[in-house]
Amino acid sequence: MLKMNAEDLIAFLRSHFPSVDKSGLAVEQVDEHSITMRLPYHEDHLRPGGTISGPSQMMLCDTAMYLMTLAQIGPVALAVTTNLNINFLRKPKPADMIAQGKMLKLGSRLAVGEVTLFSEGDDRPVAHATLTYSIPPEKERG
Repeated sequence: MLKMNAEDLIAFLRSHFPSVDKSGLAVEQVDEHSITMRLPYHEDHLRPGGTISGPSQMMLCDTAMYLMTLAQIGPVALAVTTNLNINFLRKPKPADMIAQGKMLKLGSRLAVGEVTLFSEGDDRPVAHATLTYSIPPEKERG
């Protein structure tokens, strides 16, 4: 059962990470096992050569995993990334980036998931990441 829906997640981001409004990040779908997010195209995300930068792609993967975890455990600001491994598969188009995340395992202390990135309008993945989040014990959640 979800503890936070798409609107709750975006409101949480806005309250803890005010710069999210500049990025335009959106949660398009979230359920017990997955999340779909969008990072709107903006020239600030480009690197030389006209492609979406690696740091922008990593930020989208990390945010998708964070929110997918919070959707399950509630608003725990101190859940943190402990591992992010990303493989860049092809040059993304200068378009919106779509993240499709899947929770692989959610335990009491760790969450493990994967996120695949796509350029809008192209079903070929541009990046694939596996991530692990550390979940603080109840007494340390604040």
